[in-house]
Amino acid sequence: MTTAYNQIAGQSVERLAALSDGIFAFAMTLLALDLRVPALEAIHNEHDLWHGLTALSPRLIMYMMSFLTLGIFWVGQQTQLNHLERSNIRLSWIHIVFLFFVTIMPFSTALLAEFTVYRTALLAYWLNILCLGAVLYASWGYATRSGLVKDDIAPEVPAAVCRRILIAQSFYAFGAALCIVSTYWSIAFIVLVQLYYALAPRLPK
Repeated sequence: MTTAYNQIAGQSVERLAALSDGIFAFAMTLLALDLRVPALEAIHNEHDLWHGLTALSPRLIMYMMSFLTLGIFWVGQQTQLNHLERSNIRLSWIHIVFLFFVTIMPFSTALLAEFTVYRTALLAYWLNILCLGAVLYASWGYATRSGLVKDDIAPEVPAAVCRRILIAQSFYAFGAALCIVSTYWSIAFIVLVQLYYALAPRLPK
């Protein structure tokens, strides 16, 4: 009896996690390449250096924001992978699409850092986040429908994963909408959202 290739391909969750770790690490490292020290010929004293570092602060904020973004999505993906019994070729490709949007993050970050006052740059950055969230949501939905999750998973986990993605994306969408007022308002709100999810404070029940 012939076994179809697609039935045996892409079943290793461990290999998928290893690929994800490598791509996340590379993308997070690429973010730092947009940070450049002030030009030597422009620095003649302490004041010049201080002024040069101050001028660099917007890019530092973008770097921090995107580093947090990728960190949050890495945690989200690892949470899903940790609850999988196995993968299959379709789920593997869904996660590869997710990783594609991870690799786009350095570009959308550089675009926003260069054109901070333009709404188009802010919306392109938000679209990157939206695609990450949408694909991660789709991957979890496919995994649960296809019976790829572990049998001993707690009943509340599937809903908790979906709820976290949807709530986070609604915050990001609100932050993007603030660009109607000012892109700086949008950036400030998105940074607050990132800090909230990174610190993960316990809310009173």
